Amino acid sequence: MNPKIQKTILAGLIGTAVMTLIMILAPMMGMPKMSAPGMLSGMLGTPLFVGWLMHFMIGIMFAFAYSYAILCLFNHKIQNIYLKGAVFGFMVFVVAQIMMAIMGAMMPMPDMAGSKALMMLGSLMGHIFYGITVAKTVGEEACEVKPDGSQAK
Repeated sequence: MNPKIQKTILAGLIGTAVMTLIMILAPMMGMPKMSAPGMLSGMLGTPLFVGWLMHFMIGIMFAFAYSYAILCLFNHKIQNIYLKGAVFGFMVFVVAQIMMAIMGAMMPMPDMAGSKALMMLGSLMGHIFYGITVAKTVGEEACEVKPDGSQAK
């Protein structure tokens, strides 16, 4: 398997694990309990295991978006890898909110306990850490440009 693909899958898994850890620890910091896998499985009426699989698959898909498209856009505009990751995490957060709104319009949403503002803040925090983790794991060389201007593989 291509090393870039392997690194991207690993980045998605590690990034999603970091984000999930933040969701698990959030209630200890005064934030509402958040469970993306629980929300996914509840909305789709599937077992929690399916929600966990979907959660990690979505994390891997976003890592591919970063590795194969977004990193190349950011490469010359943002030099700091942590800032690249944070901006990417914010972008993922926005896409996640849009997708949740669309899914909520199509099917019933599970009840949310606690402050919606704190839940959004916790979700934003988790997504930013996800983005930073993906950026650090993928690294800078994923979008190198050859002297002739074409992208290196």
